[in-house]
Amino acid sequence: MSRYAQADPYYVSTERLSVGYDGKPLIEQIDIGVRRGEILTLIGPNGSGKSTILKSIIRQLKPIAGTVVLSGRDLLGMRERDVAKQLAIVMTDRIKGELLSCRDIVATGRYPYTGRLGILSEQDRAIVDAALKTVHAEEFADRPFSQISDGQRQRLLLARAIAQQPEVIVLDEPTSFLDVRHKLELLDILKQLVREQNVAVVMSLHELDLAQKISDRVVCIAFDRVDRVGVPEEIFTDEYIARLYGIERGSYNAAFGSPELHRVEGEPRVFVIGGGGSGIPIYRALQRAGVPFAAGILPKSDLDYPVASALAAELFGIPAFSTASAETEARAAERMQAIGRVVSGVTAFGETNEANRRLLNAAAQAKILFGSIEEVLP
Repeated sequence: MSRYAQADPYYVSTERLSVGYDGKPLIEQIDIGVRRGEILTLIGPNGSGKSTILKSIIRQLKPIAGTVVLSGRDLLGMRERDVAKQLAIVMTDRIKGELLSCRDIVATGRYPYTGRLGILSEQDRAIVDAALKTVHAEEFADRPFSQISDGQRQRLLLARAIAQQPEVIVLDEPTSFLDVRHKLELLDILKQLVREQNVAVVMSLHELDLAQKISDRVVCIAFDRVDRVGVPEEIFTDEYIARLYGIERGSYNAAFGSPELHRVEGEPRVFVIGGGGSGIPIYRALQRAGVPFAAGILPKSDLDYPVASALAAELFGIPAFSTASAETEARAAERMQAIGRVVSGVTAFGETNEANRRLLNAAAQAKILFGSIEEVLP
């Protein structure tokens, strides 16, 4: 029995699972598990095997070897109806529901509990209505399923899963067709289910920033293996994510949970005085325009520092929570004068930022300070 069985009677786990196609293993020796009240997220490059693992867990794909355990039982030996009462699925496969309303689609989540004729009771209908309300889909509940958007369909499929009242929900890229607002709403709904109903969630995500924020534990898939399993604080580091995804041009910024494009190489043509986040939009605008730039003076603890270190051709950085030495300030001033084009995002200076105030004053006196980013763009 899986080691997860002893922690919680409701769980889904794998033991020495091997998955693949046509008898050829893609990933072997998969040993992962999720407890109730927990979100487990699979991340990794496209084609690395995330969906293959999920399909093997939910019996869409027969494992090559090993076992999937659901609530202490071998999943392959369980009846379909028994599985459906404990495990709900939201996959990216298209559902053909041309003759069904949205409410009808959600109602199919109650079929594991109905008789052979599939007739819904008043209680079943109340559960369907509650599921529609949970995903904020009441306003289009009676519209034909074939006439709603991809994003609305995704919310309906989650409502169907909720209507099953499962112990575990498995989702494959649930945010794929959603805009920013509805991505956040969907993930908030999942978090609510986990907290209030003690549901276990297993899903794959492409959006690393969302995976970093919502996951309790993360499984990293690297094509032929499970490369690492851990909490977000262990997984989402600049170095590891760059290695997992093979990032060569650009970088991953763990502080912001997002990738950064490759810096523009070359002799800096603009000197940016930033700090406290004020420089970030300037750095990115210059990068988009293909303009190499220098940035400073920034302590490593400053909000600007991670983005500047990723995008600046030259950076005048100093230790965290410190002030610039006279030598660093002199080097930055000399470089600024040599570049001859200065833009600043800073509007207020404190005791720890006096060096940048002096740089700004020197730039203004030398008439090399420009009032907006547009004035220095090509």
